[in-house]
Amino acid sequence: MKKTIYLAQAIPYVNAAPHIGHALEFVQADSLARFWRLLGWDVLYTTGTDDNSLKNLQTAEAEGLPTKEVVDKYAKQFEGLKEVLNISWDIFNRTSSKEHFRGAQKLWSLCKKEDIYKKKYKGLYCVGCEAFYKPDEIVLGKCPDGHSNIEEVAEENYFFKLSNYQRYLERLIANDKLRILPISRKNEVLSFIAQGLEDFSISRSVERARGWGVPVPGDGSQVLYVWFDALTTYLTALGFGNEESLYRKFWINSQNKVQILGKGIIRFHAVYWPAMLTSAGIPLPSSEFVHGYVTLEGQKISKTLGNVIDPFELVDKFGVDAIRFYLLREIPAWGDGDFALLRFKDLYNGELANGLGNLVARVARLAADTKLNLPEKKNFKFKKVVVDNLKNFRFDLALIGLWDEISQLDKKINEEKPWELEGTTLKKAITPIAKEIREIAFNLGLFLPETSAKILDQFTGKISAEKPLFPRI
Repeated sequence: MKKTIYLAQAIPYVNAAPHIGHALEFVQADSLARFWRLLGWDVLYTTGTDDNSLKNLQTAEAEGLPTKEVVDKYAKQFEGLKEVLNISWDIFNRTSSKEHFRGAQKLWSLCKKEDIYKKKYKGLYCVGCEAFYKPDEIVLGKCPDGHSNIEEVAEENYFFKLSNYQRYLERLIANDKLRILPISRKNEVLSFIAQGLEDFSISRSVERARGWGVPVPGDGSQVLYVWFDALTTYLTALGFGNEESLYRKFWINSQNKVQILGKGIIRFHAVYWPAMLTSAGIPLPSSEFVHGYVTLEGQKISKTLGNVIDPFELVDKFGVDAIRFYLLREIPAWGDGDFALLRFKDLYNGELANGLGNLVARVARLAADTKLNLPEKKNFKFKKVVVDNLKNFRFDLALIGLWDEISQLDKKINEEKPWELEGTTLKKAITPIAKEIREIAFNLGLFLPETSAKILDQFTGKISAEKPLFPRI
């Protein structure tokens, strides 16, 4: 029986079009899905959109349009990333669906009664983060993540008794029962917990939410707080609260449940989420990979600054695998990174055109001269540098390792000078090199699937010279 793994990608707000920062998480999650599938595991990879946030509502009001029309418009653009970035998700789950509503309400109903209570309160609410902050956390009118849309809110809502789970969460994370990578993010969560956990609001008034969102079971005056609602997507994408066969297979019965998310939402995923699940008697995810942010030419990506780069336009101009390569190779998997057009062009010409592309072209020409005919091979294996790094979400180090092998192969050709050989001597020299290119191409399939397929096609059967894989910019 196949081992199972569930890969659940965090869902973005749909108050604006996708940008290059969103693209990073999609290609990271996709590389993991391709990796585990090729290892023979039964993989389910889900993503979707967070339709119910106040940010979406405010965008709709600013645009003078119905909220549903706005979220549908932007959700469609996020769904379009599947084809544009060559993403292989299995399920795209929207939190505005009636199936999601049922599942989110079920999770609320399953939580221990003593963990949910109602009270009046007043606090500083950041619409950008969809979270409350203490006064000393707001500096110069901005939250720790840099948002300035802070509102003072006073109303009666339901609260979740997070304080009940302080010691439980400390042990859970310290002992890697919930594995958080990189280690720096694990330590960040433990530090947050050590400061003392406070109960958090899990509902909003219908009035403030303009009636948009999931109704609280049994109370028509409230809707679910967006993070209580949105986190449930990882369950409702599997049919939780509806047809639950996938939920049983990939959540209840699977030991491998991996969540991929950005550092800005780590508190909700590593603290709130496991407490909510435990209260409801539902198993926890096994691990959470937390990636950093992408800046643009050294600046934070922001609609206000007008420096948003459209991934659709980038792919149209440079090709999907070139964009995937930059994001996976140049952006540190365990930290923040920058997208700069000059650096992109340097990397494209240096490593894709002159590196991989030139190597493949040289060997293909020599193999064509010898009429080399390589049989189809189906038992390719992953290289150790790929396996070790993918299991720790180090996409960048896996690619750097593969490019080291590409450089070594190039060096071998320069030293052996097979172009000075002919006949059987040339064939004997070029065959192992051509076979190694196939092995490298197979390993590249996780990161550059189109390029991998082209190389494997070119180096199966009678090899012939083809157009350059990456024409120089």
